[in-house]
Amino acid sequence: MQVVIVNCKVLSVAVQVGVKDSMVLLDKRRGFSLWETKAALFLTSVVSAHGCGKAAYPPSTKVVNGEEARPHSWPWQISLQVGSGNYFSHTCGGTLISPSWVMTAGHCISRSSSSYRVVLGEHDRDVNEGTEQVRTAAKIITHSGWNPSCVACGNDISLIKLSQPAVLNDNVKTACIPDSGAILPHNYPCYVTGWGRLYTNGPLPGKLQQAQLPVIDHQHCTAGDWWGSTVKDSMVCAGGAEKAGCNGDSGGPLNCQRSDGLWFVHGVTSFVSSYGCNTYKKPTVWTRVSAFRNWIDNTMAYN
Repeated sequence: MQVVIVNCKVLSVAVQVGVKDSMVLLDKRRGFSLWETKAALFLTSVVSAHGCGKAAYPPSTKVVNGEEARPHSWPWQISLQVGSGNYFSHTCGGTLISPSWVMTAGHCISRSSSSYRVVLGEHDRDVNEGTEQVRTAAKIITHSGWNPSCVACGNDISLIKLSQPAVLNDNVKTACIPDSGAILPHNYPCYVTGWGRLYTNGPLPGKLQQAQLPVIDHQHCTAGDWWGSTVKDSMVCAGGAEKAGCNGDSGGPLNCQRSDGLWFVHGVTSFVSSYGCNTYKKPTVWTRVSAFRNWIDNTMAYN
């Protein structure tokens, strides 16, 4: 689908949407309803039973100007694929956050759930490595505030319930998700991962790529010569130099390691500058996961 891109562009291969600027209101609730309590208990039980954020094959911590990732060192990374007949093609990334649920971007979803499949345990998309698990989508729930004609309005997040739970092993694991409201400091080192284009308008790589990106705090990212008012409180920025996410990285994780060694997904890849994937002072913008923690918990608990 061809559209005019204004100010920024989404990163998915299959769909691009126009952008207009507007306000996003954050959830300011301070109490916890029975609904929220049940959701919190549900997610706690998932994490306790299966663990999260631990890679059997630790990533090489040294994808524009990035590098090939160590195979299966990001075991929560998934390939979201869209089908046409019997043929499926990679369209977005995503993150396994429980055995039955994948988190991706709202703009990655433009068709019915039957059009998509999720491939877990993938490294080289051009080779059947024997580690892959393929699941269809039983249900896809996109945030009610997502507006396909306004990426910069925020709420660019969807959850996919798998037709069957993933079998967790060394190649397929869940990522941790941060507590509600968690904010990373300026220059905190994180990693973008995906099968996105290696450079603007370039080819899609077969093997999973990674690049280290420093978090850019909200004050810097919203400066007039950076993104300005396009970036909202419910977003997080990272990069802005020669490394960035690119088309096909959409929906994938911003992986950030906590001091105890666990990996948390702090962002869902959303958009970059319309001038290219690695534009100076235009870092990649992610949906900030901690701004949607209550929504994530509730959605998984009640679906």
